[in-house]
Amino acid sequence: MTSHTGQIVPRPSAELEILDLDVAYGDFQVLWGVSLSVPAGEISCLLGANGSGKSTLLNAVAGMVRPKAGQVLFEGQPVAGLATHRLVDRGLVLVPERRRLYPDMTVWENLWMGGWSRRARAARRTSLEEVYGYFPSLREKATQPADELSGGQQQMVAIGRGMMARPRFLILDEPFLGISQHMIGVISEVLQRINRTGVSILLIDQDVHRALTLSTHAFVLDGGRLVLEGDAKELLKGDAIRKIYLGDQASSAADGGS
Repeated sequence: MTSHTGQIVPRPSAELEILDLDVAYGDFQVLWGVSLSVPAGEISCLLGANGSGKSTLLNAVAGMVRPKAGQVLFEGQPVAGLATHRLVDRGLVLVPERRRLYPDMTVWENLWMGGWSRRARAARRTSLEEVYGYFPSLREKATQPADELSGGQQQMVAIGRGMMARPRFLILDEPFLGISQHMIGVISEVLQRINRTGVSILLIDQDVHRALTLSTHAFVLDGGRLVLEGDAKELLKGDAIRKIYLGDQASSAADGGS
């Protein structure tokens, strides 16, 4: 948020807690008793191989999938099963995988739509200036249709649209998917700047090293269950992550097969 002097004022950090969460699609269960607490005010990452349930977990938290059992607590209040717009009103915002912009609408229109919630509506103009501060090139492309942008530029719009909702907790599903190395660097730096304003962040990233480097805390899913969590930098140093992704034989191979 921005004060009357133009200085960015930190938002209050928000915490997310998940308790014994089960999620199923019909008879096919994807998540099994997942419990985790995402620290307030930090960047955390959710890791796991394809099919481990990462996106399902984020979608359940964001109100897009109804859990079969368990609880989701946001700032200490139960929110599992609440409609997405009610979560956005509370400050919990998802930037979905593959951006999901309105392709025929302009950059400005896509961004402006992000500020539709009751809590964010009055601050739309302030929020838009903040987004342009994070991504100056979007101001230049404000009247351009979203489908004419590069993948990286579209991702900037998607994150900017999420920020228009004035989040206290921002969830990002694969924010680096399909974009250039240069844009990965730009967006990583912006996410760190956003986090420094007090916005808690939870993200999924296929690149384990990049995710752990960017984050302070990490959670790892395997087969729909939480199998590991801890300090991201410590996990980066050890081989526990490699064992989960590649199997126990990975550590043996690294030791020369002994």
